[in-house]
Amino acid sequence: MKQTTKDATVQVQIVLFALIRLVFNTTYRMIYPFLSVFSAGLGVDLQTISLALANRSLVGVLGPFLAVFSDRRGRKIGMLLGIGLFIAGLLVVAVRPSFSTFAIMLLLTTLGKYGFDPAMQAYLGDRIPYQRRGLALSVTELGWSLSFFIGIPLVGLLIERGGWLSPFGWLAFAGALAGGLLLWLLPRDAVSAANHAGAWSNLGRVLRSPPALAGLAMGLTATIANEVVNLVFGVWMEDTHNLTILALGGTAAVIGVAELSAEALVGGFADRLGKVRAIRIGLIGNTLAALTFPLLGGSLLGAEISLYFFFITFEFMLVSSIPLMTEIMPGARATLMAFNVAGLSLGRAAGALIGPSLYDWGIAASAATAIVFNGLALLALRQVRGHLSALNASL
Repeated sequence: MKQTTKDATVQVQIVLFALIRLVFNTTYRMIYPFLSVFSAGLGVDLQTISLALANRSLVGVLGPFLAVFSDRRGRKIGMLLGIGLFIAGLLVVAVRPSFSTFAIMLLLTTLGKYGFDPAMQAYLGDRIPYQRRGLALSVTELGWSLSFFIGIPLVGLLIERGGWLSPFGWLAFAGALAGGLLLWLLPRDAVSAANHAGAWSNLGRVLRSPPALAGLAMGLTATIANEVVNLVFGVWMEDTHNLTILALGGTAAVIGVAELSAEALVGGFADRLGKVRAIRIGLIGNTLAALTFPLLGGSLLGAEISLYFFFITFEFMLVSSIPLMTEIMPGARATLMAFNVAGLSLGRAAGALIGPSLYDWGIAASAATAIVFNGLALLALRQVRGHLSALNASL
C-alpha cells in the first residue's frame, strides 16, 4: 500500500511538471510563429530580433551553475528559483514594454526555464528506474508539444484581440499559479552532505567524461539542425502562402500535434526499443523529412505535411535522448542535465545566428543545413554507444 501511494504521488507530480512546462514553453516558443508580429510591435527588423533570440539561447550556458544550486539546496528549491526568474522576466516587459525590456524578458524567462528543467529531470531520475524513465519523462515533455497545440493558438487569439503585448501578463499569472501549486504539492527533498561537497566538482567531472561530451555534442548538432528551420518556418509560411496571424497559430497547432504524437511514441516504444536505437531512428527520419521541404513546400498542404514530419522526428529523437542522458552520469545527474540544456541552448543560438542568412537562399538551403548537422549528430551518437558499450543491453 505504501509503494502504491508513493507511485500515485509521483504520478501527480509528473502531471504538475507537464503543466508547468506548458506555461514555460508557450512563452519560449511563441516568438517563432509570431516573429513578424513581435518585430513590428517593437519596431525592429527580423535580423535584430533574431540576434536577441541568439542571446537568449546563450543564457543556457549558465544552466550548470544553477544545477549546482539545485544539488546543494535540493531539487524543489531549484525548480522554485526557475519559476521566480520566469515570472520576473514577464513582468519586466508587461510593465515597461520596449525592445530592451523584451530582450531582458527573453533572458530571464529562458534562465528560469533552464533552471527548472534540469532540476525537474534530476528529481525524476532520482526516483524512477531507468527502465521506466522514458515513459515518465515523455509525459513531462507533453508541456513542450502542448505549448504549440494549445498555448500558441491561445497566444495568437490574445494578440489578435489585444495586440502583441497582451500575452505577457496572462503568462506571468499562470507562472505564479504554477509556482504556488509546486510549493504546495512537492515535498522538500533532503540533500546529503556528499551532495554539498561534490556539487562544484561535478562540473569538472562532466567535462572530463567522453560519453557525456559525446552526448552533449549529439544534442548540440541535432538542435542546430532543428533551429535553422524552426526560426524561419513562420516567415516561410507567411511569405509562400500569405497566412494570417490566426492561420499561423493553426500551423503551430499542426506542429504541436506532431510533437504530441512523438511524445506518445517515446512513451510507448523508447523503453522497449532502447534509447540509442530510438534516437537513431529519430535522426534518420528528421533527415528524410528535411528533404521534403523544397519538394512539397509549394502547396500549403505539402508544407504542413513537411513540417509535421520534421517536428515529429526531431521531438522523438530529443525526448528519447533525455532518459539516456540522465543515466550517463548518475552521480552528477543534475549537473549533466544542466549541461545538456546548455548544449541545446547553444544549438538554438547557433541556429538563430545562421538561420536568417540561410533563408535568404530559400527554404532548400535551410533544409540542406539541417541534413548536414543531423549527420554530425549521428556520428556523436555512435561515440556515445561506443563509450558505453558495456551498457548496450539497457541503453
